[in-house]
Amino acid sequence: MSANVRVGIGGWTYEPWRGSFYPPGLAHKRELEYASGKLTSIEVNGTFYGLQKPDVFRRWRDETPPGFVFALKAPRYATHRRALSGAGPMIEQFLGSGVLELKEKLGPINWQLPPSAQFDPSDFQAFLALLPRSLEGRTLRHAVEVRHDSFRAEDLVDMARHHGVAIVVAADSRHPQIADVTAPFVYVRLMGTQPGEPLGYPPAALDLWAQRAQCWAAGGTPEELETIAPAQGAQAHRDVYLYVISGHKVANPAAAQALIQRLVK
Repeated sequence: MSANVRVGIGGWTYEPWRGSFYPPGLAHKRELEYASGKLTSIEVNGTFYGLQKPDVFRRWRDETPPGFVFALKAPRYATHRRALSGAGPMIEQFLGSGVLELKEKLGPINWQLPPSAQFDPSDFQAFLALLPRSLEGRTLRHAVEVRHDSFRAEDLVDMARHHGVAIVVAADSRHPQIADVTAPFVYVRLMGTQPGEPLGYPPAALDLWAQRAQCWAAGGTPEELETIAPAQGAQAHRDVYLYVISGHKVANPAAAQALIQRLVK
């Protein structure tokens, strides 16, 4: 993919979105079709809870427009375990479940760790080594979402860079925000939408996140975001995947659309 910023939400099935985001009376089976016409990506949460079948991935691909991309949350059975180094069989099972049926609409895979998981360098290194860089000739993009303060370590950044795995930028949340760029793409989860804000965020905050996304896409790193290790040289461009997640969830589609509007100006 050429350098691009894709913006979306987590999932597309949420009852409070019916009538606020989705038009009244829209058939539930058409919600993905509608959402993908308003957004440029969606992070799929269903893959976190259970394996999907190939025909499900094919249906998602067919119901969405050209250029749309899915991020997949990897199954919790692979990441919510005492020893990540033992996740190999589940990783293989997940990647063999039909994810390639998404074809060009397969975006990054988010390997989200539980908040209680602490940084064990040797175990984490072994886990990253299990993540294949390609599958049947298609390049895979992996991101790790670490949610314990023990991961604030240069070793984490060095390992992620060695394997070309992105560290998810957990934004506006209680989770550690690690903004070091470690892959040819950036994966951001915005989690701070607020009640009382029609667009989830104040306009100035949306402006700022749009500027940050453009900075990442241009190959830079926003100076005001905390990093752990020395920065590497700027790249020519990067792909950016930005998802408005949790927070005041009913406002997340509005926030995502507001960001898209700012990015296409």
